[in-house]
Amino acid sequence: MASEEFLVQFCKICDVLQMIMVKEEGDSVPDEVEYRHGLTPPMRDARRRRFRREPDLNPELVWRAEKDLQNIMAAVEHEEDGEENARNASKKVEPKPPEKPDVPEAGTAGGEPDRSDSDESDYSI
Repeated sequence: MASEEFLVQFCKICDVLQMIMVKEEGDSVPDEVEYRHGLTPPMRDARRRRFRREPDLNPELVWRAEKDLQNIMAAVEHEEDGEENARNASKKVEPKPPEKPDVPEAGTAGGEPDRSDSDESDYSI
């Protein structure tokens, strides 16, 4: 059988933990058991990228950075509260219009209500 008949394309759909390579009887055994780039081209440098070393961080440096960040956040929060109070103080309360004294409207006679205002209706017509 020709090896062209058995060409298979690999697509990564999950993390592959182990693969078995099958060769013909006459093929030589590879010198290396682990391949640097994996078996397929998309896996180039996968071992180096996937399992890279975590950087060594000084705990004191991390603590200082956290403390600085908390101080900045507290200062910003304090400024926002101050700006809100300043905005509320700068808003002028609109004065109420002066109350009008109880004066009868012009056009009405003395204190007599208009006929339309009375509760009595004239149905004699």
